[in-house]
Amino acid sequence: MQALEAVQAVIRFCHCGKDIYCFRVPDLCPVCQQPMSFRKLDEAPVSMATPLMHGHREQCVFLLRPTRGTFLRDYDGNADLHVGITNTHGIVYNYNEQGVRRDEAGWEQSISIPLLQPNMFGLMDQWDKYLEEFSATDAWSPNRYEEHCHNCYTYALTFINYMLAAEGKHQLDKNEFTEKFVLPRTKRASKYITLYRAIEAHGFYIIDRLDSDTSLPLGNNL
Repeated sequence: MQALEAVQAVIRFCHCGKDIYCFRVPDLCPVCQQPMSFRKLDEAPVSMATPLMHGHREQCVFLLRPTRGTFLRDYDGNADLHVGITNTHGIVYNYNEQGVRRDEAGWEQSISIPLLQPNMFGLMDQWDKYLEEFSATDAWSPNRYEEHCHNCYTYALTFINYMLAAEGKHQLDKNEFTEKFVLPRTKRASKYITLYRAIEAHGFYIIDRLDSDTSLPLGNNL
């Protein structure tokens, strides 16, 4: 397996009335070319949260990654995505033409959607058992796989609804789950990827500073 490229932290600071994004705070301001100084706390460098998570460090989550390559290096907004669900040890259960896979690597750069509230300890204790039993049924045998109607997304959403039913909760159809949970995160990730690539190409990404509620180009956190 090809080694995953190192992901650099994106830093934001404010100078000359600009929001400036970079990987390393420079000695001189890229706008005025003067030595860096920060007179206000909200101008000082801060490290931005990334929407791309190390999937194998996540428990009981729904994960998305490109079917081929990685988000930062290869994703163009139209590429196919592969999805899976982690157990409590970060092993990613996912379904393809080979059947159910249990990946211990390969999901280091993923979009993560938590499936449990922090206080749901009882369900977390049973999560691995439920996930393993669900994955062992004939519904997810290799010969049942069909790219468009019985695929990785079908597998993951069916398990989510299986767990919701066990809790007596409202189940979700594909459109509802996608619009409510997936699209907001993929849109935020797309903006982050654009920002990251601009910094890689030019060293900085610079915009006019707006008020604190609107200056972040990634939109609001979920």
